[in-house]
Amino acid sequence: MEKMIIFYDGSCPLCVAEMKQLQQLNVRKRLMFEDILAVDFQQRFPNISVQKASDVLHGLLYQDTGIINKYQAETTLLLGLDVTYQAWKMVGKKPWLKLLRLPVIRFFADKAYLFFARNRYRISALLTGKARCKQCSIE
Repeated sequence: MEKMIIFYDGSCPLCVAEMKQLQQLNVRKRLMFEDILAVDFQQRFPNISVQKASDVLHGLLYQDTGIINKYQAETTLLLGLDVTYQAWKMVGKKPWLKLLRLPVIRFFADKAYLFFARNRYRISALLTGKARCKQCSIE
């Protein structure tokens, strides 16, 4: 079964809100959530750059083959809206996101995503009144 680890910013209220929604819909347990700001993150995921994962959402797609150490399984790194699309697809929601992956739309959607990612704390402050939290929790 295909699964994905999503590496999210635990200090971003908007990011955490989306992860909470995904977690509630994750009844088949195909998604795992990892806060890139966790104290032991770099020890557990040495191949994921915290800075790069902060700049652009990262997701690690893999086949759950029952291997004891699933992180040694063959993986595919997804970035940005590819992670968002795949995550919502895996929980069976928001099928319209597929439109954002169409060739012409993809270019503009990815540019818009990068703008959002760079300005997520300001956007969060505008939408929620809170730019950051010390450590939001998705649980």
